[in-house]
Amino acid sequence: MHIHGTSHIHGPHGINAPHSSHRASASPPTSTTAGADRVDISPAAEAAIKLAETGGIRHDVVNEIRRQISDGTYETPEKLDAALSRMLDEIA
Repeated sequence: MHIHGTSHIHGPHGINAPHSSHRASASPPTSTTAGADRVDISPAAEAAIKLAETGGIRHDVVNEIRRQISDGTYETPEKLDAALSRMLDEIA
């Protein structure tokens, strides 16, 4: 339907308007796994899934830090300097 101004309305047109495209029949997909869906998960998505499943806790890291604390090797001068520097940055 075309509307020209407020006083003239053109009548209805057929559903096969001249601007519609007529395509040849599409050929079926040539995939050998017709009907099978496939999902590829990126490494980043796999990491996000694992993180969501563990509640955000990296148990391997926690266990390593616990081992270092019990061995007395966790606190190093470099780590203490870094912690002190971060604390001073937050205060300032």
